[in-house]
Order: sequence, then C-alpha cells, then structure tokens
Amino acid sequence: MKDIVDVASTLGISSSCYELYGKYKAKLDLSLINNKNSNLILVTSINPTPMGEGKTTTAIGLNDALVKLGKKSVVVLREPSLGPVFGMKGGATGGGLASVVPSDDINLHFTGDFHAITSCNNLLCAVIDNHLFQGNLLNINPDKIIFPRCVDMNDRALRNINIGIDYFERKDSFVITAASPIMAILCLATDFLDLRNRLENMCVAYSYDNKPIYISDLGCVGSMMVLLKDAIKPNLVQTLEGNPAIIHGGPFANIAHGCNSVISTKMGMSLADYVVIEAGFGADLGAQKFFDIVSKNSNIKPAMVVINVTLKSLKYNGGSSKEDVNNINIESLLKGIENLDVHIDNMKNYIDNCLVCLNKFSTDTNEEIDTLIDYCCKKNVKFAVNDSYTLGSNGALGFAKNVIDMCNNNAQVNYLYSNDLSIVDKINKVCTNIYRASNVIYSDIAREKINFLESLGYSDFDVCIAKTQYSLSDNPKLIGNTYGYDMHVTDISLNSGAKFIVVYMGNIIAMPGLGKGSNYLNIDIDNSFKISNLS
Repeated sequence: MKDIVDVASTLGISSSCYELYGKYKAKLDLSLINNKNSNLILVTSINPTPMGEGKTTTAIGLNDALVKLGKKSVVVLREPSLGPVFGMKGGATGGGLASVVPSDDINLHFTGDFHAITSCNNLLCAVIDNHLFQGNLLNINPDKIIFPRCVDMNDRALRNINIGIDYFERKDSFVITAASPIMAILCLATDFLDLRNRLENMCVAYSYDNKPIYISDLGCVGSMMVLLKDAIKPNLVQTLEGNPAIIHGGPFANIAHGCNSVISTKMGMSLADYVVIEAGFGADLGAQKFFDIVSKNSNIKPAMVVINVTLKSLKYNGGSSKEDVNNINIESLLKGIENLDVHIDNMKNYIDNCLVCLNKFSTDTNEEIDTLIDYCCKKNVKFAVNDSYTLGSNGALGFAKNVIDMCNNNAQVNYLYSNDLSIVDKINKVCTNIYRASNVIYSDIAREKINFLESLGYSDFDVCIAKTQYSLSDNPKLIGNTYGYDMHVTDISLNSGAKFIVVYMGNIIAMPGLGKGSNYLNIDIDNSFKISNLS
C-alpha cells in the first residue's frame, strides 16, 4: 500500500486539508468541496441474489481502469456495517484485484464513523427517557416515541424490548446502525450547518395531544453535533492499485436510501473529473432512491448509469437453483434477462444513457456471454465486460473506454414524481412504474399514519420504500420478472430530518439477525495479528 499522504497528493490535496488516521487512512476537510461539475457514474444492478453481483468490485475496477487510461478518477463508496460483516454477507470492500484497502480496517471500526452515529443516536434516546424521568415538561406520550435505539450488530433479541422497569416501563426497539435515522440524516446533509438544521427538525415523538416533539425541543442538538464532528468528514483510502478511494456513510438500501453521503460525492466531484459511486441492492431500490431522493434534492446528477450483472444472477432470476448457476442453461439465462429488461427500462426513464456491464466469472461461457450481448444489441443498450476481479484494471479497460465515451452524451436526468403529489400518489407511482405492480394495498395502520402525517404538513416529503431486495415485488420468493401482482404497505414511519417518509412493504425489519452459517464462524486472528476470512 502507498502512504495515504502520497494518495492524497494524486488528487492535489494539501496536508492542511486532511487528518491522518495512521499511515493508510485520512479524514478529508469539508473545505475541499466546490461546485465542480464532474462526470458522475452510478453503478447499480439487477435484483441481488445469494451469490452476490459484485457492484463494489465493478465500481472499483472501473475506477482503476479510468486512472490507467489517464483520467483523474476517484471511487466513492459506502462504509461496511459490522452486522453484515459478521453475518451472512461478510466484508464489503470489493473482491480479488478490484478491492479497497486496508480492507480489514475498513470492514471493522475504520475511523469510528459508525461508532459516532451509534453514540449520537443513543444519546438522543437517553435524553428522551431522561426527559420523561425528570418530569416530562413537554408532555411526551411514552407510547408515541418514534425514535429507536441502535447498535452496529445483527442482534434479533433487541428488535422489541421493555425498558425503564424500575421507574416508568415502556416498550422500545433497536435498529442496526445502518438503519438509524441519524445515518440517513448524516448522509443527506450537504454541510455542517445543514446537518444541524436536519437534526433540529427531526421529529422524535408526539405529545399526548399529538403535537410533534423535535430534537430542538430537547436541547441536545449541540451535544449530538459534537459527537458527529469527525463523522461528517469523508474518509480517504486507496484501491489495491494505489488509486484514491473515498468511503463515507452507510445507510441501508431498503430501510433508507442506500448511497454514500452527499458530502462524499460532492467532494469526489470537486477533486476528480470522473467519480464512480454505487447504489445499494438492485436498481429498484438503490438507484430509484438515488434519483428520487438524493439527486433531486442535492442537484447531484449522474452522467450515466452502469447496470451490473453476472450470468449467475441472471440464471438464478431465471429459475436456476443456487447449486446449478455455474452450469450452462440458456433457457434460465433468457428468463433471467427479463429481470434485467425491467431495470434497463426503469433506468432509461431516469436517464437515457445506460450501459450493461457483465461482471465476469471464470465459469462464464462464450455461448452465454454471446446470448447476453445479443439481447443488449436488440435492446439498443451498450454492453461491456468487467474482468477486474481477476485482472485488475487491465480487465476493465474496454469497459472504461465505453464509459468515457458515454459521459460525453450530455444526458438529461428525469425524476419519477414531483413532491406536490400526495403521499399515496407518490407510493403508487413507485409501485406501478418501478415495481410494475397492478395494485397497492394499504393496511389500516398505514392509512391512519399517512393521514396523520399529511395533517402535520409532511405530504411534500419524498417516500423511501422499505421492501425486499430480492424481488421487484414485496415477496422475496417472487424472483425474476413479475407483473400484475399486489404490493402491500404494512406500516409508515417519519424521518423528518432526512425529509422522507419510510414506507414498509411486506415483512421488512430494521434489525437483522445472525444466520446459522454466519461469517463470524470463519473469522480469526493469529499471534502476529493477521486476520483471516473477514472479507
């Protein structure tokens, strides 16, 4: 690895604009952000599968290839959460020769951002309960406290808890830190002042007469800002090829908007001519939210979209079992391409400048690759192969050349809905246009909460839909391409600091659990402090 000082110098960053966190990590000062209009490349994918599609690998490989072609480029990614790292997913720093380093540090405590957000979140929770204990001058209804505690770990035992048993007992819950409302707020803030304003305007409870209670009413915004003073600064690391990478923020893509922070994207665009970012899960979740929540409200517009696929994921979406996806099966491949077809059409409605990129595996056959190429030709969409996992930047040069050409197209960015629509109309727009549902069914509690939020003046907020990532629908078993089904809105919650309304569909939970084969069973460290099986 290069010294991070040398990595910073490739972006023209002076020593006065970063703080060192050892030899290989640094915090970047917000003063580096300007209004430069760089080429922003958004990497998304079809609906994810248990095998993984490698969006992060694709994003890193593309960035390395752009640098090799002489372009000033930086990849900007989300930070991994400890829950998935020790759970089923494992680490999230790319793969093979297309990785960011130091990967162990990034996957673990990194520079402490997740810890800061966890502490900030739980300070607020302690303040709320202290307010109740000290006399409850704001007349808070304990049954209408809507702000959860959080911890950066998969722990299903904390999903629903009872607290305050010795004085005032009430029900509470934990979410994983990536699902904390504070995480979403930090990642949507445009600067330090905007972060403060968003925290001040965060509704955390309601009084007995249904009056909203904001963080500003509790007098703890200053203390929360102190805890976030370093977490708001993006982190500079590097790829395996020594090229700069900025990693910052980590909101879940189902319960929140699933993208790195706005601040880190703007910083990347200020420092480089090409910026590669990734939207979480499939295009129906991460990319949709990037356009309709992030881009629309921060004026960050992509120059193009890369839809990442693997032959394995296409065949799985076409009906092949997990055990059979390495075998040639043109029938399943063609059936799975129908899922890709929906995502292409969806992305073209946002920006008519899309490229399908095959993240190549050694088991891929020419016959299957040719089938995908033939489809893309008939669909009139650009196609490229990324083999950076095995070959590093050399495996993505053709891919990068296509991206450079397409960034010259001056594509127009569109959005799905305007914010003057009702909450229900916005939900229905996403469900019918993106998920291809024929009907949206609302539970009684969802209808009641929507009416209540509209009565408080929140109807102009965006909607952030929390549903399964494995399907276009709200049913994780309904894979591939599906039309004409019902979507089910089960619950509604407000994140007024993030300025969106979370819409729960199906059985979505904000605190995952550990599985039987979780990654913690494999991770170890030897006497020389060398960690194994973290990624």
